[in-house]
Parts: sequence; C-alpha cells; structure tokens
Amino acid sequence: MIQITGVSHRIGTAPILHDITAAMPAGRLTALIGPNGAGKSTLLRLIGRLEPCQAGRIEVDGLDVGRTPTERLALKLAILGQQTHIASRLRLRELVGFGRWPHHRGRPGPADQAAVEAALDAFGLAGIAGRFLDEVSGGQRQRAHIAMSFAQATDWLLLDEPLNNLDMAHARALMARLRGLVRDGGRSAVMVVHEINYAAAWADHIIAMKDGRIAAEGPPEAVLTEAVLSGLYDTPVSIGSHLGRPLVLHHA
Repeated sequence: MIQITGVSHRIGTAPILHDITAAMPAGRLTALIGPNGAGKSTLLRLIGRLEPCQAGRIEVDGLDVGRTPTERLALKLAILGQQTHIASRLRLRELVGFGRWPHHRGRPGPADQAAVEAALDAFGLAGIAGRFLDEVSGGQRQRAHIAMSFAQATDWLLLDEPLNNLDMAHARALMARLRGLVRDGGRSAVMVVHEINYAAAWADHIIAMKDGRIAAEGPPEAVLTEAVLSGLYDTPVSIGSHLGRPLVLHHA
C-alpha cells in the first residue's frame, strides 16, 4: 500500500497540495483524476521522489520514500512523468533497456535482455526496436517510455498521463495491459488520467483531487457520481452505465 499522511507542498510561495492524506491499495489500479492544476502530477512526483516531500510522510509498502536509499526504491517503484524528452539518437531497444539499470547496474545479463524483449513485444514495438527515437511517431515514443517503465519490473508502476499521444486502439491496449499486470501479475499501478471513462472502465480505486485537496476517494461507483464530478469539474455531468461500470457523459 502507498500511504500518504499530511502531505503539503509549495512551489515558491504558491501552495500546491494541502494536508493530503490518502491510501492507494496494493494489487489495484488507482486512478488520480481532477481538473487541471488539481495537484495530481505533483502528488505522483512526490511519491516517486522526483521532488522532495516538504511536509508529511509517504510510505510505499512500509518504506519511507524520503529515507529509503535510491537503489532500493528503484527496485520497488518505477515512475514515468509527463516530460519524456531524451536524446533522439537512442534506439527504442536502448531506451527500454534503461529500465533494467536498477537490476544490473551496468552489467546486463540474459535475464535483462529477455525482460527488454518482453517489454518491446508487450507494447507492440518489437518490429521497430532498432529505430531511433526521432524516426518514430509521438505515440510510438510514448509506448517506448512506458515499456521502459514496464521493463523495470517493480512492484509499483506510477504513470503520469500515459495515454497522451496514443490513439484509441493503443490507449485501450495500454489500459488492458495495466489491468492484466494488476490482476494476473501481482503488481500495483497508479496513474494520472484526464479521460474519466478510462478510469471508469479500468480502475479499481479512484482518488479525485481539486485545488490541491482530496475531493473524493473510493471505488469507481462511489466517486464517479453526478454530484461528485459536477462539483469536481464545475460543469454538469451525467452518469450512465456500461457493462456494470459507470459511464460518464460529459461531451455535450
């Protein structure tokens, strides 16, 4: 479980998070939702220790994120942020291979090579693995970055808006892959997602944020209600149902 207790954060003098306390269950897919500027990405970055926690405490499976050595934390969680700019003269296979660094520390072996090939195959990149990053589309680059995190083979996978640049088919395939990792692979995932219906269809647990605070938390049917979402986004929202899951009607 990821336990967040009393976490607050500022950028300069601007408050971003206000006394956040929440729990993300292990063995589940948790979605962070909310309007722009809600603090979702900041919270994910703090969990992944891309930024230091200024106030409060974050624990991942009992490990204090602020105190755990980097080498150990890198074997516990992988994080993919929104900014994925990297040297364009890397080949896709090389990029994905970076995910194995916490395991081999510069001396890759057969198990690492097998993990890279499995990640490339899982995200439909095996056929273009030899291409340079600047020779593929934005969606293919995005899938390669996700494959790199996947290859890290951590208990926790943290993804900040991973559906960016993905078309309908690949977005759905990614969600199915994440769901399979959680359901069949014994892993846990947390993702920031803007399209609410992906959270509705695939997430086990949802944390809704607004103005740097938790607005609602729980299973999809408890969080994705007309009252909660209309207040969260300051716009009228209707809720239907599809295959027993909420269907959020917000386009018109």
